[in-house]
Amino acid sequence: MPDPAPSWATSLPVGSDADLALVRQQIRQAAAGLGFGLVQQTKLVTAASELARNTLVHGGGGHVEITPLTLGAPRGLRLSFVDRGPGIRDIELAMTDGYTSGGGLGLGLSGARRLVDEFALDTEPGSGTTVTVTSWTTAVPAARPGA
Repeated sequence: MPDPAPSWATSLPVGSDADLALVRQQIRQAAAGLGFGLVQQTKLVTAASELARNTLVHGGGGHVEITPLTLGAPRGLRLSFVDRGPGIRDIELAMTDGYTSGGGLGLGLSGARRLVDEFALDTEPGSGTTVTVTSWTTAVPAARPGA
């Protein structure tokens, strides 16, 4: 697979509820600018919102790296949520629908994984967690019947 060629990248802090709102806004704008459709934008922003909240609540804060990707016609957006919190002791359990270490619904990690094209989790107890997700635009929009 060829190396993605980012045209720009940015890093945003995830340390407060106000930061969460800014992260969602910036990711939606970046996705729209890359040609993501409204449904794709909503899925990506929803996943990002869950992961940013996990970074804040469970990781004690951190940052998100937002990187655009280009592989020929399809364009994508890679988001890496990084914290230096306690890490995840049991990844399999944490990725199970319904599991929660807090008071939430337990759909954060597993739900985010279903909303994106690529999902990677790197964690070490005591050293933090990095969750990286990537979503891609479709190379060619599907033709509408009768168009």
